[in-house]
Amino acid sequence: MGKISLTIILFLTLGAPLFGQAIEIPPPHYIRTVQFKGSTSQSQLPVIRLGERLQLSFDALNGDEEDYYYVITHHNFDWTESDLSKGEFLNGFDDVRIETYENSLNTLQIFSHYYLNIPNRETRAITKSGNYLISIYNDDSELVFSRKFMVLENIVGVSVAVKRSRDLNYIQEKQSVQFSINSPTLQLINPKQNVHVLVMQNNNLKTAITDLKPQYTIGTELIYRYDQESSFWGGNEFLNFDNKDVRAANNGVRSVDLKDLYENYLFTDISRADRPYTYNPDINGNFVVRNINAPDPTIEAEYVVMHFSLQYFEDIGDKELHIYGNFNNWTIDGSTYLKYDEYSDTYKTSRLFKQGFYNYKYVLVDRDGSIDEGAVSGNFWQTENDYTVLVYYRELGGRYDRLIGLGMANSTNITNN
Repeated sequence: MGKISLTIILFLTLGAPLFGQAIEIPPPHYIRTVQFKGSTSQSQLPVIRLGERLQLSFDALNGDEEDYYYVITHHNFDWTESDLSKGEFLNGFDDVRIETYENSLNTLQIFSHYYLNIPNRETRAITKSGNYLISIYNDDSELVFSRKFMVLENIVGVSVAVKRSRDLNYIQEKQSVQFSINSPTLQLINPKQNVHVLVMQNNNLKTAITDLKPQYTIGTELIYRYDQESSFWGGNEFLNFDNKDVRAANNGVRSVDLKDLYENYLFTDISRADRPYTYNPDINGNFVVRNINAPDPTIEAEYVVMHFSLQYFEDIGDKELHIYGNFNNWTIDGSTYLKYDEYSDTYKTSRLFKQGFYNYKYVLVDRDGSIDEGAVSGNFWQTENDYTVLVYYRELGGRYDRLIGLGMANSTNITNN
């Protein structure tokens, strides 16, 4: 099955809007390195507190210095658009041009680097908590891409713990997230209907668990002690490469070539599913742009053609192998597809990356769009993963879902049940 037909299926299964739900539109090929940051230095799904700063940046490689505009919409827990008018959740206005951009300096690939900070002169403040979608449009009012983010008002406490699975079939492979919500000041009325939770592994919204109800209440606490219902595959530590010095073979880079652009060839990776777990520090799928030979990597980092190769001998049938990570917001597309090369007996692909440190893994994608993250990497209960729990609440008579609590835990502190 070819990558074009699989991409169509992925759009039909994952990208098509369902019942008015907001979806993230991936950027076109000439928009690269979309970085969305809240309070961290790494680009990841931003969850910010009311009043905190949000930063979005991206590169346009077409050299046209186009004008881009942003629109912000507010959404309920299920990503349907809320009933709030624009003036109720924004102090100021949107649908204005992104004014700040710089052109690349001393790079083989020319690009324009756009960046947007919120709040700014036009959008002075986001005044309501909840789910948000920021959409970027071009001068012809055509949607270029969109990204989700969340705004938090910290009202309830969320205590999170990571446990080994109680199911003996998965005790070596899965991690379960258990948590409780403590609300001493806000009375959570009818929590089974009005309280919604979202549990994420490594800030990947695409694999989040959203259908958990509180099992019981103790005083002001809601208790969630599920096992299978709140479990994630442990996965394995992410692979990585670092080409901050683009002219030299570095971490993960086997050789360097210079054609129209710099080209970096990575060492051939192998399947780790049947190998013992080995700890290897990572940043859980994220990336950091950097160039050690330039003071401003945002405009002086090179775009490099990265060559990936994977030695994998299992029969994949009509499934496909892809590279996977937050470098493109966990998106499966044509640029991540690995094609079998008979001469080297490996699966290969090449893709354009901005210089920096990147995490990635290989995944197996079925024709229905489902992703098996452990087929190549394996699943291990010891794997270090970040977990985030978000708590939403809609008051009686409320017109939108407030985001009232956040809890985090790391599986390095995993315990047996």
